Amino acid sequence: MAQTNVSARADAIVIGAGLAGLAAAAEIADAGKKVLLLDQEPEASLGGQAWWSFGGLFLVDSPEQRRMGVKDSKELALQDWLGSAGFDREEDEDFWGRKWAEAYVDFASGEKRAWLHGMGVRFFPVVGWAERGGYLAEGHGNSVPRFHIVWGTGPGLVAPFERRVRSHMETGRIEYRPRHRVDSLTEHNGAIIGASGSILEPSDAARGEASSREVIGQFEYEAGAVLITSGGIGGNHDLVRRNWPSRLGQPPARMLSGVPAHVDGRMLGIAEEAGGRIVNRDRMWHYTEGLANWNPIWSNHGIRILPGPSSIWLDANGNRFPAPNFPGFDTLGTLEAIQRTGYDYSWFILTQKIIEKEFALSGSEQNPDLTGKSVRKVLSRVLPGAPGPVQAFMDKGEDFVIARNIGELVAGMNKLSGQSLLDPAAIERQLIARDREMDNKFTKDLQVTAIRGARHYIGDKLIRTAKPHKLLDPKNGPLIAVRLNIVSRKTLGGLQTDLSGRVLNAEGQPISGLYAAGEASGFGGGGVHGYRALEGTFLGGCLFSGRSAGRAAATEL
Repeated sequence: MAQTNVSARADAIVIGAGLAGLAAAAEIADAGKKVLLLDQEPEASLGGQAWWSFGGLFLVDSPEQRRMGVKDSKELALQDWLGSAGFDREEDEDFWGRKWAEAYVDFASGEKRAWLHGMGVRFFPVVGWAERGGYLAEGHGNSVPRFHIVWGTGPGLVAPFERRVRSHMETGRIEYRPRHRVDSLTEHNGAIIGASGSILEPSDAARGEASSREVIGQFEYEAGAVLITSGGIGGNHDLVRRNWPSRLGQPPARMLSGVPAHVDGRMLGIAEEAGGRIVNRDRMWHYTEGLANWNPIWSNHGIRILPGPSSIWLDANGNRFPAPNFPGFDTLGTLEAIQRTGYDYSWFILTQKIIEKEFALSGSEQNPDLTGKSVRKVLSRVLPGAPGPVQAFMDKGEDFVIARNIGELVAGMNKLSGQSLLDPAAIERQLIARDREMDNKFTKDLQVTAIRGARHYIGDKLIRTAKPHKLLDPKNGPLIAVRLNIVSRKTLGGLQTDLSGRVLNAEGQPISGLYAAGEASGFGGGGVHGYRALEGTFLGGCLFSGRSAGRAAATEL
């Protein structure tokens, strides 16, 4: 029989047991306060989206960078951040986002690494170069490699925060209550004093799988502070399309989901009903290099390719995208270019040599060597052949075409799309033209220039960028085509917060007792990234905003 529990009280309620929620709860409990940690999913999903991640973190002037010969600085990182963010609402929606951005760059160039290192987090020695930009010095992109992969990927980053939370659970300072879905926030005299909602039936659903929504009871809890750390919308494609900005064209008719279905944006609406202000709804982050997962965990499960710079990128009609829409350079710029074509997919054409060296797949489960912390398996990546998870997609996935010549390749591409849009002669002409540019060490083809430039960085030369070669030379084959789908992922906007993580109302005033962190707050301030992200900044944004809000709430309590 359904029962209602109205008696529970704590110093703080944290809603959402993802990375931001774990960080916030641990900080509050460290200060000696009692925390109720609520999450609608079963305990198997503790750690949220972060567990599934590749574990990339944005660090500035790190020992790993210096060992790779990278010269970085706080000034260069802030220049890159502001050039990418393009803040243009600074008197209003971007006011706090910019302040969070400056604070975050300080954190990433200061204590972030030492703080994590002290909890046992270690990093893969080769620093990745994500979002390379391809514009001028003050434009979008990372001027230098800053993508630090956690040894152990997402699970390796979640683990120390889970340990901290479970340690407090043993002492009774944190009560973790899965299957508790918050339906409303409790207000009294203008302050948020608690949360109420539904207790869902127990579920044995594995991490990421859909769990039951059968209600077996109700709860109502009171606290001196309520922190919202559940706020992504990537699993709710209707909401994604509703907020889709016109600058990116029409929303895709078909998208893959880069996050489980429970990432549905419910708490954003609930916080807004309680008076919280949501800003920058039109800013979002979706990937263009998605593969339909041949072994899906959640519905419509998409996996993103993390490409090196050498694949030729064609639109659905077979036209090469112009500079700087190259693999790994400008995610949203290429998304805009794809949407302008009127189709929601595009193509890579590459060779066996390229796929062996340049293809990686995002996600902890797609990188068992790094996730499992196996040095032997990591070293096997330099052996001939595509990495095991990539080869599995080549063998079993629906998005790959492999052929001995361009005619066979294009025929397979047309068959796969079912639209017969591609002219083999036109595609062959473009590939021949590109291959002619390989006869000299200099070229007018900016992608070829970018490939050669990437190999000046030792990390790219070792493991991420193939030696420049002619695509149509049979000795580099076979030829491979990959259909690329759009994968939903992040919202960059959210609840507007001050630097303490306090949620602001429509008048810009803090709502007493209400805090937000992680994706719910646009990773800080309602949009720390502005229009574009530099990558490695989502997990870090969860950590920084969760830590900041947790410490501020503990101090206020």
